[in-house]
Amino acid sequence: MKKIEGSLILREKNIERKIALISYLAQQSRLDVLEMLYKRGNGHWGGSASVAEILAMLIFHIMKIDPQNPAWPNRDRLVLSKGHAAPILYVLLAMRGFFDISNLKSSFRTLNSRFQGHPCMNKTPGVDMSTGALGHGLSVSLGMALAAKILKNDYRTFVIIGDGDLNEGVTWEGIMAAAKFKPPGLFIMVDYNKVQLDGPSDIIMPLDPLLDKFKSFNLRVSDKIYDGHSVVEIMESFEWMMQNRNEPVVVIYKTRKGKGISFMEDNYKWHGGKVDEKSYLLGKDELNKTLEKLSHLIFVEKES
Repeated sequence: MKKIEGSLILREKNIERKIALISYLAQQSRLDVLEMLYKRGNGHWGGSASVAEILAMLIFHIMKIDPQNPAWPNRDRLVLSKGHAAPILYVLLAMRGFFDISNLKSSFRTLNSRFQGHPCMNKTPGVDMSTGALGHGLSVSLGMALAAKILKNDYRTFVIIGDGDLNEGVTWEGIMAAAKFKPPGLFIMVDYNKVQLDGPSDIIMPLDPLLDKFKSFNLRVSDKIYDGHSVVEIMESFEWMMQNRNEPVVVIYKTRKGKGISFMEDNYKWHGGKVDEKSYLLGKDELNKTLEKLSHLIFVEKES
């Protein structure tokens, strides 16, 4: 299948075509992640696959960032609180120009590598916060947003949390504090795939009615639960967030753990299960078939 360069998306002015390109890039990135996990023999597929479109939209359309100056003080901040989804973050940052993807693939999860199993802000360009211990990301993001308010800076802070984060008390402490201090430009995004390391969230620790729980903390919450795999709906969610950016906002995205590979979807065993050769070949075939369908929205239209 054809591969697209990240620069193609950044140059695109037509919004419908950009949506198609981002959808294609998210799926292309899933293929890169699956290959990395297979070759290394470990890593997290499920949560990487569920957040692909959301991260692709952030990195290639929404966020104000500069790969040539990763520490730019006025850049938008991104905190991937569900740090086990680092593989998809790394691939998309590489596509955005923060580092070379061949170096990523050759050194992923190796000793002393910049690309560990969870993001490290001290090693990896484009990573704003080291995460992995679930629950801390939202509180750290609140601190970043409060700093922007105090310093009268206009950068925005995006934090992505998952089911495991929402099992942690520190997450809800952060939500209480966000509701009290109300820093503008704090965007809390929930990758709600309802599956965790050891099983379905409804069995481990039920979270529904999640939307009502957020509202009960006196936060601004979108009434719509968006499809986290539809770039159109993700873009719509960002429009809502920007309309309410003068206070912290919460958006919930319905996603599927292991999205893109039928026998891995919604299966907790693929949270971090080893991708063996058989699984890799079957999964790769499914991802490529979807990529081929998406390609008709880009290449055929362009060529015709």
